[in-house]
Amino acid sequence: MSQLRKEWDGFNEGVWTDEINLSNFIKANYTAYDGDASFLQGPTERTEKEMKRVHELLIAENEKGGVLDVDTSKVLTLLTHDPGYVVDKDTDIIKGLQTDAPLKRGVSPFSGFRSSIQACQAYGYEISDKIKDEFLYRTTHNSGVFRAYTDTMKKARHAGILTGLPDAYARGRIIGDYRRIALYGMDYLIEQKKEDKDKLGNKDILDDETIRLLEDLARQIEFMVQLKSLALSYGCDISNPAKNAYEAIQWLYFGYLGAIKEQNGAANSIGRIAEFIDIYIQRDIEKGILDEIHAQELIDDLVIKLRLVRHLRTPEYNDLFAGDPVWVTIALAGVTGEGKHMVSKTSYRVLQTLYNLGSSAEPNITVLWSERLPQHFKEFCAKVSIDTDSIQYENDDVMRRMYGDDYAIACCVSAMKMGKQMQFFGARCNLAKILLMALNGGRDEIQGEQIAPKSPAFEEGILDFDEVYTAYKEYLKWLAKLYVNTMNIIHYMHDKYAYERLMMSLHDTDVERLMAFGVSGFSVAVDSLSAIKYAKVKAIKDDRGLITDFEIKGDYPKYGNDDDRVDLLGKNLIEFFYKELCKTPAYRGAKHTLSILTITSNVMYGRKTGATPDGRKAGEPFAPGANPMHGRDCEGALASLNSVAKLNYACCQDGISNTFSITPEALGKDEDNRIDNLVTMLDGYFEQDAHHLNVNVLNREKLVAAMNDPTLYPSLTIRVSGYAVNFNKLTRDKQEEVIARTFHQAM
Repeated sequence: MSQLRKEWDGFNEGVWTDEINLSNFIKANYTAYDGDASFLQGPTERTEKEMKRVHELLIAENEKGGVLDVDTSKVLTLLTHDPGYVVDKDTDIIKGLQTDAPLKRGVSPFSGFRSSIQACQAYGYEISDKIKDEFLYRTTHNSGVFRAYTDTMKKARHAGILTGLPDAYARGRIIGDYRRIALYGMDYLIEQKKEDKDKLGNKDILDDETIRLLEDLARQIEFMVQLKSLALSYGCDISNPAKNAYEAIQWLYFGYLGAIKEQNGAANSIGRIAEFIDIYIQRDIEKGILDEIHAQELIDDLVIKLRLVRHLRTPEYNDLFAGDPVWVTIALAGVTGEGKHMVSKTSYRVLQTLYNLGSSAEPNITVLWSERLPQHFKEFCAKVSIDTDSIQYENDDVMRRMYGDDYAIACCVSAMKMGKQMQFFGARCNLAKILLMALNGGRDEIQGEQIAPKSPAFEEGILDFDEVYTAYKEYLKWLAKLYVNTMNIIHYMHDKYAYERLMMSLHDTDVERLMAFGVSGFSVAVDSLSAIKYAKVKAIKDDRGLITDFEIKGDYPKYGNDDDRVDLLGKNLIEFFYKELCKTPAYRGAKHTLSILTITSNVMYGRKTGATPDGRKAGEPFAPGANPMHGRDCEGALASLNSVAKLNYACCQDGISNTFSITPEALGKDEDNRIDNLVTMLDGYFEQDAHHLNVNVLNREKLVAAMNDPTLYPSLTIRVSGYAVNFNKLTRDKQEEVIARTFHQAM
């Protein structure tokens, strides 16, 4: 910008005044806070009034089977609905709902028209003839994908080898840099996009990628203009930068609101906003126009709006991702590249919402942990974990090396540079099932269908490790190529038919693309290999000639007990598979990343997988993410953590999810002791370059009681695998799986 804006009065200048550079702005202006939580304030009378209304709505939603209302009369997008409020326009501070009423869901058929119809019908609604007519001649993302899928891709999808692919729903996992709206205003951002488009159009050669990008920019600009109209409908002009803390929060929230009106993606994170907001709050407090009570009230009201985000989902989607999650992930703290911690008072304020508003799964609060974080903040985080089970931790010291100090977390655990990277997301492949297919010469052990290339099947009898591992690696090579090509089709079609115009407008035009792959059944596959290598595993065939059962004689080292014999099998397996993925080029030059993360779909993956050589029976759930199988990590909490910490983040940059449960008594005899021990445990775990940890501090008996009588703990929140969920929203089979997990009773 040629001149400083009046809205920036009081801010320290820097590179950010001449170019879009949020990282520079934050580091030049934020106030690091080393103190304790004593400054925090409880909810105001207004907040309590609004939360009373929210609780009434949540009860009504639950009584109606989980969906309060659906607007089937129109397609949900930025300008299709009148302004909506939780209470009314005078009581709401931060304004804006997806539709014209809280918890009313909209129909978004661009990713898949048939799935929208099915979602409506599942809850007793019917899409209007108007929408049906509008989509009669429109190709959706889902239609495009299935036009291009090969028969093998369809078979692999149906059998559960590739599962949870975003081929019938919006892909999600793209984080718009909503802070840009507050700092620069929409007019400047639109002007910059127009300049980028003009430069591209003046190139000597307009190749395929340039033409595609020209259209992308035109679509982005269209929705940037619509966002201004959305804000005006609530009486706000976001053309110019925000003048104060209220406007900073409201402006960036309008960006997020527009994004979730346009896209019902699998995970629409809000990013890393706390330290940015704190700059405005601190300036207002110093000016005397804001006090601590009302600073907390601003954060409380923003979080209320985030807790009300809803998308219309099919029952099949909920089978994959139980608990009706939306993963409004918000990242806190971390450290700058210069070594200065980024804890602010607003880092505390966000955590305080779990007390002021009650524990909750949303937003998905993620603390970017570092040994350099102030001790007071570490202790407050530990206290919040013990009291609410509502936050997760990721290793900033590991991620900062690869992503710098202005990254955020997409979905559950995946890091991306804010406004500079986006992600093509694609669920999971089933490592345990592919091992069974290697034993059966490429046939599915359940249906008996030949899916992978045919090879000689193993005979009945004792399995030889070297022979099994050689065959397994050949099928992993086949799977890796199939997986990348399947993802390439999905994201080509999503860009073509369901492009995230608003989210992508809040990125640099020259954005770096990541393609996120994932595995399920990790610990099952690792324990199976260990059993074959160290015990005697006999393969047993059924009358179809398929290996469908196993007998194990002797014991074998099990993953999760800090035993290198098995832990390194897992490390090597993941590194091998990642290298195979990278051999097949990804769409639009995307960089391959990989995760070990299964959300709650480990139940569904297990249901689609036969008996495995580790002793697991057919249909039994997998362990979540990178966790050891339930009950097999029997050497204590620290040994279990040490096993997971051996996995290499460099080849798992999409995330290594570890969901950890420990009883309060095992953590310590009283609150102070438990806080100290949890902080020490987190420091020790992350010192080993471990990536992620969900923390649950509770007893199994409490979950059993809640399952049998939901009224006992109506707001019970637990971490499951990369996200938190209200325990009572889980289906019975998923509750039982969570209860069956290891609850460590000793360190």
